[in-house]
Amino acid sequence: MTDTIEQPTERGVSGAEITLEKVTKHYPNTKAPAVEAFSMTIPAGKIVVFVGPSGCGKTTTMRMINRMVEPTSGVITIGGQDALSLDADQLRRGIGYAIQQAGLFPHYTVAQNIAIVPGLLKWDRKRIDARVEEMMDLVGLDPGTFAGRLPRQLSGGQQQRVGVARALAADPPVLLMDEPFGAVDPITRGNLQDELLRLQSELGKTIVFVTHDFDEAVKLGDKIAVLGDRSSIQQYDTPDAILANPANDTVAGFVGAGASLKQLTLMRVRDVEFHRDDVMAIGDHERPAAVAERMASAGRTYALVLDERRRPQRWVHVRELAGRQSLDGVGKVVGDSVSPASTLQDALEAILTEGGRAVVTGNRGELLGTIDIDTVTSVIANVREEHASDGTGVTG
Repeated sequence: MTDTIEQPTERGVSGAEITLEKVTKHYPNTKAPAVEAFSMTIPAGKIVVFVGPSGCGKTTTMRMINRMVEPTSGVITIGGQDALSLDADQLRRGIGYAIQQAGLFPHYTVAQNIAIVPGLLKWDRKRIDARVEEMMDLVGLDPGTFAGRLPRQLSGGQQQRVGVARALAADPPVLLMDEPFGAVDPITRGNLQDELLRLQSELGKTIVFVTHDFDEAVKLGDKIAVLGDRSSIQQYDTPDAILANPANDTVAGFVGAGASLKQLTLMRVRDVEFHRDDVMAIGDHERPAAVAERMASAGRTYALVLDERRRPQRWVHVRELAGRQSLDGVGKVVGDSVSPASTLQDALEAILTEGGRAVVTGNRGELLGTIDIDTVTSVIANVREEHASDGTGVTG
């Protein structure tokens, strides 16, 4: 038995299977346990979301996996190893942990925060520096701009990105996330959710995610565990199965009205034919006069300005190019974008925010195409027709 969690070797999956068998937590001087006889298998490389009301025990259950809360009884294994037999500190260094409001050390720079666990594992400085830069790039923060900043100099969304980078810095097989996006605004929250799905598609970690937001659970979870008092499992299944067939009234209460319409959140941008070649892309270094000429020849009114890494920056109208010597600052900044992992609900919100069309970007923020209102509304119409034909209807 080793004193750290070993990485699995299955291709495309770097996560480890977690099993909990009759795990119970009973605090002193309380009659009822906070968690009672909880049993579950969490598949390797999947996102499993615990959702339930406040006080039901979902966070306590998750925190027993890395022994931030010590179980009173039961068995927990991670990658086949008995987690309760490992040194607690070593165990935690092999499990990523991200919480609400990031939990960054305020007097450490971004780079120093990300480097904490690799430092505890006694990586050499060159390896740590390379990993910090790699992780910042992975979560979309330019190292040259952000590495030396303090947390107070970051937005809430940027802080959460740093928190995720820190949790993943030592390449742990398991990542625990305790309502990590609950303290940011809705648009930033949606972007962070997309970012997590993008990272997961690359990394294949085992992620246990706690939330009280059922819509977030549906968007992120490969499987959802709806929990009741003392972390009793009301239903543990895929999002589509729970939406289609809630196990009981408790689960139905979480699903709420409009379950059929909620299934639209299961559909991703990658599942529809978004437009890949219908936008004129121009480099931010190009001469405005030359761009205007190209646009006129192509009969285009708008063009999309990209930076050197093909990341969308601004929408430019042909009228804005007259008399300009450069493209610096010209046009409307691209606001809310989506990724192939974004839901169609996210896409619809971005389209409305952006005025009829949203940009679709890839793993490193590069332009993939655009998606417009007609694409989304046609999918919605098809879903309504399918539900009308099978008699289930769509309520809203």
